[in-house]
Amino acid sequence: MRGYGQFCPVAKASEVVAERWTPLVLRELLCGSQRFNDLHRGVPLMSRTLLTRRLRELEDAGVIERRATSPGAWEYHLTPAGEELRPIIEQLGAWGHRWVRRDVEGHDLDPSLLMWDVRRRIDRSALPDRRVVVRFDLRGVPRAHSAQRTWWLVLEPGEVDLCLKDPGFPVDVTVDADLTALTRVWMGRLALAEAGRSGHVRTEGPRALVRAFPDWLGLSTFATIPMPSVP
Repeated sequence: MRGYGQFCPVAKASEVVAERWTPLVLRELLCGSQRFNDLHRGVPLMSRTLLTRRLRELEDAGVIERRATSPGAWEYHLTPAGEELRPIIEQLGAWGHRWVRRDVEGHDLDPSLLMWDVRRRIDRSALPDRRVVVRFDLRGVPRAHSAQRTWWLVLEPGEVDLCLKDPGFPVDVTVDADLTALTRVWMGRLALAEAGRSGHVRTEGPRALVRAFPDWLGLSTFATIPMPSVP
């Protein structure tokens, strides 16, 4: 890593955590991702080569440690030094939610990241006592992500799987959604009920499941952060 040539602790810390993509890799680790493929799903535009390099740099800096789970397979875990970054990364996200670009713009839309976030924020305690399959049909997906228009969430007690290919189970609930609107719902900038009334997010299926769906759908951890009053 290139250094700043300064003894200041801000400079020294920035050499470790402020490299391009590193804060997002830390975000994924702090959200609980430990396997390489799961980490990469949270930063899909980052090359696998660069992710490998950043993980090695974080390991060398003592922020993470690599643990073997089976021959040739590894998991990445935060050390006490890495865990101490949690409030810093969370506060960075809170600041960004409040002050940086309040609305979603086209080049920020990423169905893969959105659905991965939705998957890990599902409220498992609210799920039925059986498998439920939810299919998301996304509209307004950027051309670069055109292969990511349809997703399946397989919700089972204690387990939630996200699939880009049909898992082969009957679909219980279908969510037809404009990607921008669904992203705004996720970020807490648009109520799901309002998105439904406008037709931007339509949910179809058995009435009981459709009515329960909002209870399963957790929102971004930053969704409840109040926005500043700006004249």
